[in-house]
Amino acid sequence: MDDPSNALAVALFSEILTADQLVRNRLSRILPKGMEISHFSVLNHLARAGVERSPAQLARSFHVTRGAMTNTLGKLEWAGYIHIRPDWDDARRKMVAISPAGRRARDSALAAISPMIGELIAELGEDKVRAMLPILRELRLKLEDG
Repeated sequence: MDDPSNALAVALFSEILTADQLVRNRLSRILPKGMEISHFSVLNHLARAGVERSPAQLARSFHVTRGAMTNTLGKLEWAGYIHIRPDWDDARRKMVAISPAGRRARDSALAAISPMIGELIAELGEDKVRAMLPILRELRLKLEDG
């Protein structure tokens, strides 16, 4: 364990995991009542994509099991935030689209979290954030390959 590369790896992942936990805690407190981070993430994804996605496609995008995605989609459908319909080309599949209520909920969540994100960026400095993005993106891509 005295290997410097091990210490570097432990320090890197410790910082990433701690930052992830702190961001999730802050977001959970700020998101509109009843909205979970997973709900916001799916609504944001659907809103940005602008097209329907299958539950399997969503599960792959978020690196979760189909069961976990089905659970999240069930809650979003119950809240009226998404529409789930049969796939007209393959009756075994379903397609998911964001509803107008889901778009409003996503916009409300974005309005709630934007000040916190803006404050963090201002404190860190835009130049540092811009410099971090390519490194974080490369790390994510490396992890996706594995």
